Amino acid sequence: MASATSASFPPPPPYYRLYKDYIDDPKSAPEPPPPLQESFPLFGQHFAIDLVLPSLEDQGVRQLYPKSPIIDFKKELTSLNRELQLHILELADVLVERPSQYARRVEDISLIFKNLHHLLNSLRPHQARATLIHILERQIQRRKEAVDDVKRRRAEAQRLLKESLLVLDGQLP
Repeated sequence: MASATSASFPPPPPYYRLYKDYIDDPKSAPEPPPPLQESFPLFGQHFAIDLVLPSLEDQGVRQLYPKSPIIDFKKELTSLNRELQLHILELADVLVERPSQYARRVEDISLIFKNLHHLLNSLRPHQARATLIHILERQIQRRKEAVDDVKRRRAEAQRLLKESLLVLDGQLP
C-alpha cells in the first residue's frame, strides 16, 4: 500500500469538498473571501496595502527630476541615464586616481538609480493598462478569426450538402 508520503502527487487539499455539488448547483460554492482592507499578515509580519506609490521625499531620497504633476518620462529617463553614465565614468577616474574618495561617487550613483527606479515604477500603472488593452485586443482578434473560420466551414459544408443533394437527385455525375 502506498502512503501519502510516497505517492507521486500529494492528495488534493481538503477544501475541494466544498465544490462537490457545484455542477448541479453553482450557487452552492462558498463566497470568495472579502478583499483585503488596509493590511494583512504574512509570515508573522503585517504588510500595508498601498495603492499609491510613495514619493521619493517620503522615502528620504532627494528627487533629481522636476516635481511637477506632468512629467516627460522619456526626457527625464534619458537625462538620468546620461547622468548615470557620466557618474560611472567619474567613479572609474576616482578609483584610478584617488581610490580612497570613491564613497561619494557611489552614493551619487545610488541616488540616480533610486530616481530611475522610482520613475520606472510610476510607469507601471500605464504599462498594466497597455498590457491589458493588448491582451483584450488579441482576444477580440482571435474570436473574430474563429467566427470567420466557423462561417467559412459552414459555407463549405452547405456547398458540399448542395452538391450531395444534386448527386443524389441525379443531376450531377
